[in-house]
Amino acid sequence: MSLDVTVAVPFRQHGTTRLGEGEFVVALSLDRDWFSPDQAQRLIDLAAGRGLVERDDDDVVATFDPADVQIPEEFEPDASVLREQSAFEQILDACVAAGLTKQDAVAGINERQSTLGVTAEAAAVLFARENGVDVDEAATKAKHGLSE
Repeated sequence: MSLDVTVAVPFRQHGTTRLGEGEFVVALSLDRDWFSPDQAQRLIDLAAGRGLVERDDDDVVATFDPADVQIPEEFEPDASVLREQSAFEQILDACVAAGLTKQDAVAGINERQSTLGVTAEAAAVLFARENGVDVDEAATKAKHGLSE
């Protein structure tokens, strides 16, 4: 969740869904003093990898409506937002974003893992799909993790 919120902030600050890459970096590093410029650049890479933004020439374009993101008044991201999430974490976040409670999702995933004797990632993909949650990107990541 905090990656989504962190990415939404510069777009909301400027009232747009498209920013120059430099503007995006300045908004997070100099304007808000949340990250170094290198870390802000890393955030763009992570957000692009998660499908939150796309790069268009030298611009960063939101693939979602930043106005729809609720930003807590005193929001400040921590360093963990710069860590790439595992496939399991991505699937769990998608389940929670779709309205399931984290506790119910973890319980359902654990039950499928135990019953079927599969990895946590495979059980998470199954649970998410059974509950109508689109996790195709994370499922592909989980599949690649199995072959490594």
